Amino acid sequence: MEDNNQKNQKPTNKPKFNIYWIYGILALGFLAITFLNTGVESQEIEPKKFHEILAKGHVEKIILVNGESAEIFIKKDSLANYKDLEGEGPHYKFETGPADKFMEKVEEIQKDVSESEKVIPIPEKRENVLGDVLGWLLPIIVIVAIWIFIFRKMSAGAGGGSQIFNIGKSKAQLFDKEAQIKVNFNDVAGLEEAKVEIMEIVEFLKNPKKYTQLGGKIPKGALLVGPPGTGKTLLAKAVAGEANVPFFSISGSDFVEMFVGVGASRVRDLFKQAKTKAPCIVFIDEIDAIGRARGRNANYGANDERENTLNQLLTEMDGFGTNSGVIILAATNRADILDKALMRAGRFDRQIHVELPELKEREQIFKVHMKPLKVGTDVSVDFLAKQTPGFSGADIANICNEAALIAARKEHTSVDKQDFLDAVDRIIGGLEKRSKVITKNEKRTIAYHEAGHASISWLLEYANPLVKVTIIPRGKALGAAWYLPEERQITNRQQMFDEMCALLGGRASEQINFGMVSSGALNDLERVTKHAYAMVTFFGMSDKVGNVSYYDSTGQSDFAFNRPYSEKTAEMIDSEVKFLVEEQYLRAQTLLSANRDGLVKLAEKLLEKEVIFQDDLIEIFGPRKFKSREEEIEHEKIEEEKQKMLLANANGSAEPGPLV
Repeated sequence: MEDNNQKNQKPTNKPKFNIYWIYGILALGFLAITFLNTGVESQEIEPKKFHEILAKGHVEKIILVNGESAEIFIKKDSLANYKDLEGEGPHYKFETGPADKFMEKVEEIQKDVSESEKVIPIPEKRENVLGDVLGWLLPIIVIVAIWIFIFRKMSAGAGGGSQIFNIGKSKAQLFDKEAQIKVNFNDVAGLEEAKVEIMEIVEFLKNPKKYTQLGGKIPKGALLVGPPGTGKTLLAKAVAGEANVPFFSISGSDFVEMFVGVGASRVRDLFKQAKTKAPCIVFIDEIDAIGRARGRNANYGANDERENTLNQLLTEMDGFGTNSGVIILAATNRADILDKALMRAGRFDRQIHVELPELKEREQIFKVHMKPLKVGTDVSVDFLAKQTPGFSGADIANICNEAALIAARKEHTSVDKQDFLDAVDRIIGGLEKRSKVITKNEKRTIAYHEAGHASISWLLEYANPLVKVTIIPRGKALGAAWYLPEERQITNRQQMFDEMCALLGGRASEQINFGMVSSGALNDLERVTKHAYAMVTFFGMSDKVGNVSYYDSTGQSDFAFNRPYSEKTAEMIDSEVKFLVEEQYLRAQTLLSANRDGLVKLAEKLLEKEVIFQDDLIEIFGPRKFKSREEEIEHEKIEEEKQKMLLANANGSAEPGPLV
């Protein structure tokens, strides 16, 4: 039926009404009345020429208008003497000055003319109605126009729309059958678990009887939570593209306004529109802009407009009234600061965690973003996915774009493997700065520093293995190293110790080879200190402090004025952190001293080539003795397959017996 109605409805191409049309018509009307004259226009002449015409007896009539100007009519039989004149007149006009003096002058010129032939000026009083009306109406029109212009600008600048009276209206963008979104779930790579949950919500709206016939209820809301760039907004766009229901999209900041009460008014208007379009979906992006926990505002005594907006949102989502058929989707990367009342079931029944993509998911994301690129034959999606641990979907999209730009800059016909690697380096470390002036001693220090990191990371089991080291400055760094971290779900104590030792390898190498240390280890020391404090205060990995954790997941400690432990405990934490760091520093020195020949060879090769790779480490130190996590997982899969095959062969060759 809907399709037939749409066919019967003829598309209207009429332009929309605009108030400026009326302004334009009025302006044209005034111009036409003022300047348009259908009669013959009379010529301006000098009084001297008028005196000559009057003396010759060619004047038929003189009309003195308002005692200020004179209109001259020429006799018909005298028009032949004036080539530029025609019609009945008036033919000439001029300003007379004082009327009495003009009359005297006319009398003086005609003193020799008989009384019957004298031309006597005829006084005439005229009123300029249009000019008088414009004189008092035009200033009012100008003032009103300026007033309207100023208030339009004020309302638009304040975010209230084109008219100040619409400032409390919702600014949500509506997507329905007429304004479709082309993004669907096929465009969302990875996020398989998140897509299952979000697709179920779409299925609720498409086929509600499937779920309600068993007594179930449609979820009222779902909250997408995850780090930036993982695809929360993209997932919401896919929902809008897949669902055949109206979709309202708005940002949390659109509710925030400088005027009191506007945010709550916009929330009411949004849900009012949504109820009329039900069943529908409302998507609020960056909901933390208005959903921050109440009572945690650091600016005490400040305006509570945000809290008023949040209160109205809570009421609309699950208040005394009903919102049947309206499903709320929201996205945030700061779920820890949201109000507990907003997070409870009945408002957001589901929390969908959108995490950073794993290896297989990164492969899928690379495939999606590489579709529009002309990719070379040497590019392996599996290799690129392994080179980008911890990268989000947005980061991978940026890598593909940067690789295409780098290939175009180098005038390549396709985007090759090296272009992708250069793009990864560009995003992680920044542009190479070969023009930066570095002395030989500084370059040597940097080389031995980076060689120390690379050596220890290769020799320790749980340290991240090296991918590439360079002493060419990038960004703010004088040297840079790329490692391939293992994607662990949990980290044990020994793994953290190995990572700390690898971070301190640069400073230890400087101390061993030059007998002094430099300021180049600033970032290393910062990271090691954070590791050590996390081990002692968060993870309970200190024998002295014990199995306690001072981590506050609620975020309430951000505004606390005191620490949750005593001064004596604080001293113990500081001493334990110092002990852990110094212990790993001594361990790094011992390890590098035992492998000093390899360290020196690696540093000298780095000075020579400026860039070294994993192959150079294998050449100097030999293959790594430890299996990587991926190798262990692959080995476990192979063993599982063997066990299944053995079990299948055993079941096929012997009859099944009782379980023992």
